[in-house]
Amino acid sequence: MAMFKKKQAAANQKGANDVVNPAATHDRGSPIYGMPILNVHEARSVIIIKRSLGAGFAGIRNELFEYPNAVMMFADARKGLAGLTEELKQM
Repeated sequence: MAMFKKKQAAANQKGANDVVNPAATHDRGSPIYGMPILNVHEARSVIIIKRSLGAGFAGIRNELFEYPNAVMMFADARKGLAGLTEELKQM
């Protein structure tokens, strides 16, 4: 598992859903409450690459998708990340 440092400049989340859902840390009514997650929501910027807004295994919405520090890119993970990498190289 990759290490994640709090207030990291950016986090890139591809495809994963429940394992990055902040509801697991505070929503006692959530079916994933108490589940260990990757705290990507603590990064300054979160780039989410998903094919759709579909729910994860738990069948619940991911509140990370609505965080002000998160942006969503709808794409195949490999193609989306390759395109994002090319864009960053041009900066």
